[in-house]
Amino acid sequence: MALRARALYDFRSENPGEISLREHEVLSLCSEQDIEGWLEGVNSRGDRGLFPASYVQVIRAPEPPSAPSGDSYGPAARYANVPPGGFEPLPPPAATQPPPAAAGYPYGAAGAALQPSPAQPLYGGGYQPSQGSDDDWDDEWDDSSTVADEPGALGSGSYPDYDGSSSGGGGCAPGRYRLSTRSDLSLGSRGGAAHAHPPHPPPPSGAKSSATVSRNLNRFSTFVKSGGEAFVLGEASGFVKDGDKLCVVLGPYGPEWQENPYPFQCTIDDPTKQTKFKGMKSYISYKLVPTHTQVPVHRRYKHFDWLYARLAEKFPVISVPHLPEKQATGRFEEDFISKRRKGLIWWMNHMASHPVLAQCDVFQHFLTCSSSTDEKAWKQGKRKAERDEMVGANFFLTLSTPSAAALDLQEVESKIDGFKSFTKKMDDSALQLNHTANEFARKQVTGFKKEYQKVGQSFRGLSQAFELDQQAFSVGLNQAIAFTGDAYDAIGELFAEQPRQDLDPVMDLLALYQGHLANFPDIIHVQKGALTKVKESKRHVEEGKMEVQKADGIQDRCNTISFATLAEIHHFHQIRVRDFKSQMQHFLQQQIIFFQKVTQKLEEALHKYDSV
Repeated sequence: MALRARALYDFRSENPGEISLREHEVLSLCSEQDIEGWLEGVNSRGDRGLFPASYVQVIRAPEPPSAPSGDSYGPAARYANVPPGGFEPLPPPAATQPPPAAAGYPYGAAGAALQPSPAQPLYGGGYQPSQGSDDDWDDEWDDSSTVADEPGALGSGSYPDYDGSSSGGGGCAPGRYRLSTRSDLSLGSRGGAAHAHPPHPPPPSGAKSSATVSRNLNRFSTFVKSGGEAFVLGEASGFVKDGDKLCVVLGPYGPEWQENPYPFQCTIDDPTKQTKFKGMKSYISYKLVPTHTQVPVHRRYKHFDWLYARLAEKFPVISVPHLPEKQATGRFEEDFISKRRKGLIWWMNHMASHPVLAQCDVFQHFLTCSSSTDEKAWKQGKRKAERDEMVGANFFLTLSTPSAAALDLQEVESKIDGFKSFTKKMDDSALQLNHTANEFARKQVTGFKKEYQKVGQSFRGLSQAFELDQQAFSVGLNQAIAFTGDAYDAIGELFAEQPRQDLDPVMDLLALYQGHLANFPDIIHVQKGALTKVKESKRHVEEGKMEVQKADGIQDRCNTISFATLAEIHHFHQIRVRDFKSQMQHFLQQQIIFFQKVTQKLEEALHKYDSV
């Protein structure tokens, strides 16, 4: 009799080694013996892993005759989308809330197994897709086609490798290497991924290696959700292609990301209102033209939003720039479209200039694959990105770093603390400057314009009074004074239009960097969490409770995170200097041009008096 179970509640996996469950879903159990409140099995989608024992009810029934056999991992992946049948549904559970998951989960997902509220972010790194009516999710972007689920499809876990071949999900293809930070893992058969099994019981109390590094009590902390804790504690395992490796090198100022050997830029033009469903649905489409392909693709805002979600989930120690905010009303007004386009241009500039993000497969797919001319390839790439296994703890396996001898624990901590203070001060000053610039722009658009026009009206009033004398020799003076009034009217208009030229670009830049600054607390938290584990392991070694080799492994993995964090900090400073230099030059140039126009208006008025 095969061991099976039916899910009583929905459960969403949030850590390596877990699998998600859907209510009433039938699973195949690997064993009826629970592991500290957790069972191991295979769900209807072919994923193998752990789930809370209290969330399922064991079914003791014979396998249906048509069930596939010969695979200890349950149903074949090809039929993963076919819901299991042939069983009478169980009555719904009396309780409306699932019981709390076991607190003794060996992978450290005790707290994380509790079901989050519906408002909780669905993506790693604290990202939650914005809500509202702006570019609702519909059409071909969300269809339920399963073409990418077929074995060998591009979207089923593979992109073409750099040599033109395709590294599929099965087996260890050329250019793919299995990396693991665990010594007690065995390979699964599905997709070539390494599935983690429960760790062996620790040695009896009193043995030298009995001490373990404690896990964070807050299972929803960024350090845990990002996979940083699992990686540092040695629970990551997966296949890494050569093309997926992210290299950190030592530069003149310390660790930095290896430069992109093929730099490019991307323009965003021609925002066009389009319709579908016979005019029932309207949206704005932007034309993107990357310089390295010169082939235009068209994207909607929701495509940018999807891409941002994928990148924020995949790169826990990289600051993915925030997108311009959504807007529920006025989405088709010219001012809003123009402002959004400028924000997207800044966003794209930061994406293309980042050595890691610019070369990321999903970003390149976004830039080069046309959803209108090659719909199948577009959907396959989209699903491939959504099934990326190199996320969470496995992401850190893709990092290639210099020798650990280049890092000093205290020096790293000092640099991180210094950068943390810097970001706090920069955030405060950026907020103040944004408020000041916004207030000054408001005064120019309303107050200054109105005041200059009042002066102009007063001059014209004086001219009209002078005209009452009807003396021929005073005509020139009357006209000159009237012209002076008109000049002040024109100067008022110049003040009203000027913020678009100088202050608005400054505020756009500040908004982009405030998004970056909002990302860094989580990035720093991941690195700080890794440092804490190193300190704890060293303490255990000094007390004779942990083997030096095990503590060294924790420190090596912490060093990997530290290298990546310092490289990201270095990149932030590089682009900050570049952007603020360029923007301040632009601001002052526009200010000079503005006052030159004002001076020109006043000089023209002055010359009118020469002939009086």
